[in-house]
Amino acid sequence: MSPENKARGAARAPRFKPYPAYKDSGVQWLGEIPAHWDVQRLKTIAAVQLSNVDKKSVEGQESVRLCNYVNVYYSDRIGPDLDFMAATATPEQVRRFSLRAGDVLITKDSESWTDIAVPAVVTSDLPDVLCGYHLALVRPASDCDGAFLARAFSAIGPRDQFQVAANGITRFGLGGDAIRTGLFATPPLQEQHAIAAFLDRETARIDALVAKNERLIGLLQEKRTALITRGVTKGLDPNVPMKDSGVEWLGEIPAHWKVTHLKHAASHVVDCPHGSDYFVIRTADVTAGLLDLSEARRVDKAEFRKRIRRLPVLSDDIVYSREGERFGFAAMVPTGMSVCLGQRMMQFRVRSEWLPLFLMWQLNGRFVYQQAALDTTGATSPHVNVETIRNFWLAEPPTPDQRAIADFLGLETAKIDLLIAKVRDAIDRLKELRTALISAAVTGKIDVREAAAGGDGVAETGGSGR
Repeated sequence: MSPENKARGAARAPRFKPYPAYKDSGVQWLGEIPAHWDVQRLKTIAAVQLSNVDKKSVEGQESVRLCNYVNVYYSDRIGPDLDFMAATATPEQVRRFSLRAGDVLITKDSESWTDIAVPAVVTSDLPDVLCGYHLALVRPASDCDGAFLARAFSAIGPRDQFQVAANGITRFGLGGDAIRTGLFATPPLQEQHAIAAFLDRETARIDALVAKNERLIGLLQEKRTALITRGVTKGLDPNVPMKDSGVEWLGEIPAHWKVTHLKHAASHVVDCPHGSDYFVIRTADVTAGLLDLSEARRVDKAEFRKRIRRLPVLSDDIVYSREGERFGFAAMVPTGMSVCLGQRMMQFRVRSEWLPLFLMWQLNGRFVYQQAALDTTGATSPHVNVETIRNFWLAEPPTPDQRAIADFLGLETAKIDLLIAKVRDAIDRLKELRTALISAAVTGKIDVREAAAGGDGVAETGGSGR
């Protein structure tokens, strides 16, 4: 049995029993809670302050470090090891927003309502680090454990009340009153400590399994790229005579192949400015050889026709991302799909002597990416200009070789993609387990007091790679 299945099965094991007695919480989404627990509004167990400390440095103010939105969003814990930005603040801001051990920081503004009230707990006193703008500082009272409260903020139910309360259309914000009136199930303080310690241990084990699977995905993606690169530069016959290509990063190629520039392989290369029923292909929709339109932007028929009069996109065209996280990835336009291009996307229409599918794979090879990476421009959003891309060096095999290589890479990358999808599914299940375990523990659905005391937990270490 895999470590992931062991972890999931353990969460349902008899060791996680319910509490001996329950009572109605009086809150519909919370349901029953242990008989000795209470339901309290946040303002009765913690003080809440919305930060007004921005990123600007003002002459004459005190130099500080700033804990920003990204520090909280990507970290469960805020400690001295994080990279905080330099800023300045007034004496009053220093007094109000310096971080203390046990403080809980939550996101109060975001572009998505699902990113509202994301928590992190402060692990040690950080007198020179201030809670930054777009965050709220929640300082627990003496009868509330910050580590427990942070877990409660991330639980199904408690977190949902804040997400629903956030206002906005394109950007969402959570007001101070909405935070202060939030409801939490609260056990006695010692039990809060025990639940927090239990969850720290168990989520660390689950996180280790997630990290292991993420490393596996990285290795599979590296294998995929190496397979593509070898196929489009060396061919499929290991015994074929080789020659020097004359291009440093291309190296040796089969002796009967040629070397050319991309502009000689594509009849035109067009860059499209940015711009429901019709898809707009964005950089975020493209990965190496794959076009995922599940979250693609759409435009109406009138806007689509306006776009395609200037730039029709046809089946067998290649789209290429020249900016952002998906920089350097190319994919084929699906047959029969009505699409146009988004910002920083390029379109390649392949000449008759080239197979579109082979050229698409070649654009995803490592040596093409290396050419692009050497010529990126722009500090905040690196990209490659069109003329540089037109002059990319390519290896040009005869058409029969192109067809054989394209067919081979289609089959082999599909196998790797299936493995990657399975590993991603395992990661998703582990993350769901993590959230479900936190939610069950902090709302009293399971009694973890014995597990907290005895060290018995959800994830088993055997086979986890720890």
